Amino acid sequence: MSTKEKAPQKENTEEIHALLEKCLIDGYLKKKGYTRESLKSLPADEAKMLMREASIYASGKLSEIEIRARVVKDFQEAGHFLE
Repeated sequence: MSTKEKAPQKENTEEIHALLEKCLIDGYLKKKGYTRESLKSLPADEAKMLMREASIYASGKLSEIEIRARVVKDFQEAGHFLE
């Protein structure tokens, strides 16, 4: 497979990753009773703290998803799953 064939897949994966990260952050904020828009009405320090917490949460969840995907891929490559 050439580099040209891999580039669109990588770009698509990065777009999906960014969208998922945004959704996870928005979900975290929603659980706390906020939206990105409502953070604008908070004091800057509080809004920054909430966004930092949301980003850390999203990062952890994304890592968990990536690890699970890697495990599934490894199992498939080893023939442990029927295709």
